[in-house]
Amino acid sequence: MLFAGKTPSEKRQTLRDGLSSGKLLRFPGAHAPIVSRIIEEQEFDGIYISGAALSADMALPDIGLTTLSEVALRGRQIAGAADLPAIIDADTGFGESMNAARTIREMEDAGLSGCHIEDQVLPKRCGHLDNKILISQTEMAQKIRAAADAKRDTNFMLMARTDSNAVEGLDAAINRAKAYVDAGADAIFPEALTDKGQYEKFRGAIDVPLLANMTEFGKTPLLTTKDLEELGFNIVIYPVTSLRLAMKAIEEGFAQIKADGTQSAIIDRMQTRKRLYEVLRYEDYNSFDQDIFNFKL
Repeated sequence: MLFAGKTPSEKRQTLRDGLSSGKLLRFPGAHAPIVSRIIEEQEFDGIYISGAALSADMALPDIGLTTLSEVALRGRQIAGAADLPAIIDADTGFGESMNAARTIREMEDAGLSGCHIEDQVLPKRCGHLDNKILISQTEMAQKIRAAADAKRDTNFMLMARTDSNAVEGLDAAINRAKAYVDAGADAIFPEALTDKGQYEKFRGAIDVPLLANMTEFGKTPLLTTKDLEELGFNIVIYPVTSLRLAMKAIEEGFAQIKADGTQSAIIDRMQTRKRLYEVLRYEDYNSFDQDIFNFKL
C-alpha cells in the first residue's frame, strides 16, 4: 500500500478509541517520516512528534525558534508516513490566543491527531531545564479556550501542558491543570514530575487523560509501562529517543571512518539496503508503477 491508508479522521478516532479502552498508549518519538514506519512496524499505539527533536534536527536549540509553518509541514510528513495517530508538540501555540487558534487549524489540516500547547513565555525553555518563566493561569486558559473553539474535528485532541511544577510547585500545577480542563483541554501533560508520588497526586486530582513524558536525561525518573499503568496514566511519550539513538550511532560511525579511512569495520552496525527498502516499501512502488505503465504503443 502506497502512502498512509487511513484518513486523518480515522486516525483521530483510533486515538479516541484507544483512550477509551483504559490501556496505556505508547507513543515513541519520530524525528523523521521513516521513523514512523518503524514505530508502526513494531505495533506501538501512535507517533509523537517532539518540538525538541524537530529543533535539533534543524540544528537549533529548543527555545521556540521554529515557526508554525515549519512544524506543521514536518508534522504532515511524519504523520502521513503511517496509519497510526500522531500527536505533535505545538510549543506555546506560536503566539497568543489568536495564534493558538490558527495553530489548531493548521495541525488539523496537516493530518495530526492532536497537539499540546504549553504555558511558558517566549523564548521558552526545554521542559527539563531550570529558570522557566510561565504566563499567568488566566492567560493560558484564554489561549486554551481559543484553541478549543477553533477545533473543527471534535476528535482532535487538544492537550494542555503545564510546566508549573518546577516553577510554582505541584499544587499550583494541579490548579492550573484544572483551569485548563475547564477552558476546553481534552487532556493534560504535566511536565517534569519528579517522583511517583507526584504522578499519583495528579491522577487523583484530574479526571481527563494524562500524558507522561519519559524523556532521557531529564528531571523525571524513567518509569516502566507497568509503573505508568498502575499510576493510571493514559499516554506515554518517548520524545527524543529516536534522535538520540541515531545521533550516537552517527557520531561513532563517522569517528570510525575518520580513524580507519573506511567504513568496513562498521558495516555490521548499519541497516542493510534490503532492510531499508523493506521499510520504504520499495516493492509496493515497483508494483504500482508496473500496473500503470503496462501498455504498449
